[in-house]
Amino acid sequence: MLFLDTPAGILISIVSVVVALAAQIGVTSAYGKYSKIRVQSGLTGWQVAQMIVAGTGVAVVQHNGGKMSDHFDPRSKTIALSPEVYSGSTIAALGIAAHEAGHALQYDKGYFPVKLRNGILPLAQIGSWLAWPLIALGFIFSSFTFLIDIGIAFFIAALLFQVFTLPVEFNASRRAVRILEGNAYLTPAENKGAKAMLRAAAMTYVAAVVTSVLQLLRLLLIANRRRR
Repeated sequence: MLFLDTPAGILISIVSVVVALAAQIGVTSAYGKYSKIRVQSGLTGWQVAQMIVAGTGVAVVQHNGGKMSDHFDPRSKTIALSPEVYSGSTIAALGIAAHEAGHALQYDKGYFPVKLRNGILPLAQIGSWLAWPLIALGFIFSSFTFLIDIGIAFFIAALLFQVFTLPVEFNASRRAVRILEGNAYLTPAENKGAKAMLRAAAMTYVAAVVTSVLQLLRLLLIANRRRR
């Protein structure tokens, strides 16, 4: 039990699991609820996403396999929607489609937090690959404890990427809600549901940051004990 050798470490791990699980339950519950409520307009997720990005030249909306696999790919400028969202006419489908279109608009408008997040992406990717192996080696081999500090530094880089992702995700959701309401794609009551679902989805990103911060605290506590 290399990283669970203190009561504080065990407690932090338990809290991390609870936070992540609560966020996942929240988004699953919200999606389950609003994916069953059809919208009065009869519009599909594909139609809404297509109308939002029409004229911008920043995205193509296409079908994507897999449940909840919706995303915007800035490299190909493609909005990929899962089957339930692409052809769905539910509050959840329109909310998710508008959210992904919101990401496309962020790139079109040059939204600064996106540039900031993309700037740290290469370092964050390296950090996510190397952090834990370096930390493990530092704990296993007493002559290489400096690897713990390097691993923690890489871990922080990956954490910063998660932090910079928060404003990107919240902004995409705000854009989605504003567009859905402003263009009457949803009724006020339906838009309220879309807002609740997108808020639940955003909380998974918040939970990821909280979990990473707790894990960082855990690592710092154990590393400090190791140096005594």
